[in-house]
This record gives sequence, structure tokens and C-alpha cells, in this order.
Amino acid sequence: MSRSKSRLFAASALAALLAACATQGEQTSEDVDAAIADARAETLPASAEEIEAASRTDPLTRANFWSGEYEKNPASLETAIAFARSLREIGSHDRAVDIATRTAVLHPDSDELMLVLGQSLLSLGRDAEAIEALTRVHVINPLNADAYAARGLALDRREQHLDAQRAYIRALELEPGRIATRSNYAMSLALVGNLVGAESALRQAYEETDKRDTRVRENLALILGLQGRFDEMRALSENNAPAAALETNEALLRRMVSPGRTWDSLGGADYSSLIEDDLEEEEESSPVSTEEAEPKASVGLRGSLSE
Repeated sequence: MSRSKSRLFAASALAALLAACATQGEQTSEDVDAAIADARAETLPASAEEIEAASRTDPLTRANFWSGEYEKNPASLETAIAFARSLREIGSHDRAVDIATRTAVLHPDSDELMLVLGQSLLSLGRDAEAIEALTRVHVINPLNADAYAARGLALDRREQHLDAQRAYIRALELEPGRIATRSNYAMSLALVGNLVGAESALRQAYEETDKRDTRVRENLALILGLQGRFDEMRALSENNAPAAALETNEALLRRMVSPGRTWDSLGGADYSSLIEDDLEEEEESSPVSTEEAEPKASVGLRGSLSE
């Protein structure tokens, strides 16, 4: 709703309220003041207290709140970003792309807006478009680590692994404590056959989380198994996976790394089938994800790249 339309709506609402008061007989000045206040409240942006209260609600309620704020003033950059992010929280990535795209016409130089757009496109699997939006973030703000991390994932999906690794490295240079990014970097190294480098990066991430991150632990176990170090793999995973799953994984890995098989014969690009792309956005308040990645139906191994 444009500002002129908002003013028109307020005026119409006020007129209707005053007319209602007139038909109900004599009204006090307090009644008229209340009617005016109610009409104005329909078009005024939410207060800081209302926004804080909305932030403590469930995702669907929060999305409804920001939808109402967006309707009041769709030209507001802050409101549009908050609305798009709330839409992502409830899985409405198509709508988030629509809001971000519309707002970008008015605010083309907002790195936060372009980041939300890129992340939403990434969640929809529109990786080439996501890379374009995230590259725009780099231009606007070269210090936005989130954009480099998300771009790395998009590049890995397009099998541009060396470019992906450079993006992850830049994100880690800017924010060394990004556990999910370090884990993704490790799995990207594994995708090009650098298992030693992958193990080193995962061990660093594992230590940085006090050995509590389930996803990092599973990825590390996978890399150990791919190197034929099954006792270490089992010791790392035995407290976090059923015995039958461990036996299946070990049997698969033993066949893959049997004597005489080269890295190329392991599949090269086919190795990506071992990597589970997790599209859940990494929460800013909790960078260490403890969600378990589900295995591919066709392969019993577990591994993950996360957004």
C-alpha cells in the first residue's frame, strides 16, 4: 500500500468511525479521540515494543505480523527484509524471492536484501540465479561472510568445487568461527579427492564445537571411512548411529576403497551422491547445527553440506 493510499484509507476509516459515533447519539470527546487513535493505528508502523513482542512468537505468527507491516509500507527496506526472512522461516521461499525482487527495484544497493534474495533462490535450487545475487552482495559489501558461505554452497552444487572452496575460505577469513562453513569447505575438498585436507578441516571444526556437533562428527566419520580407517570411523559414530547403519556404511565403504581402486574409479562426480544438501538456513544466534542429515535412499552413507 502506497503512502498516499494509506492516508486515504486513514481518512476514510476516520470518517466512517465519526459517522458511526454520530448515529449513536451524543458522544464524548474521549469517544472521538479514541476513534481517531484507532484509525491512525491502522496505518502507523509497529512500535519497537510490538516488533520485540513479534520476535518472540512462533514463525507463522511472526510472518503474519510482518505481512501486515509490509502492507502498510512496502517501500520500507527494513520491513521488506524482515518480511522476506520470516517467509523463509516458514518455508515460503518463492514468496520471499518475490518480496526481495520487488524491493530491490527501490533499494538496489542493500547487501542484506540481496543476501536474502540469494539465500531464497538457493533454497529453491535456483543456483545460477543465487550466485548472481550473492555476487552482487560481494560488490556492495565485500565483508559479508554470509554471502561467501552461501555462494560456496551454490558453486559446489554446480560442481565448481575450486571456486566454492575459495568462497568458503573467504567466509572463514572474515569469520573464523563459522562451523557449518568449515564443514562445507571440508566436504568440498572431499568432492575433489582431497581426503587429507577434508579430515584436517573437519577435525578443526570438531574441536571448535567441543566435539558436540553431530553433523561435523558424521562428516568426519565418513571421511575416515573413505580412507579405510574403519575402526576410527566406528569409534566416532557408534554412540550416534544404530549398529545396523554402521555395519551397512562400513560394508559400502570397504567396497569403495578396496585395493586396486583409484579415486577416479570411486566415481569422481558420482561421489557427490554421498553429500546431503541441507537447505535449512543456519541460525544467526546458533551457528553450530546439531540437526542430523538424512541419508540418501540409494546410498547408506551420511554426509552433509549445509546452507
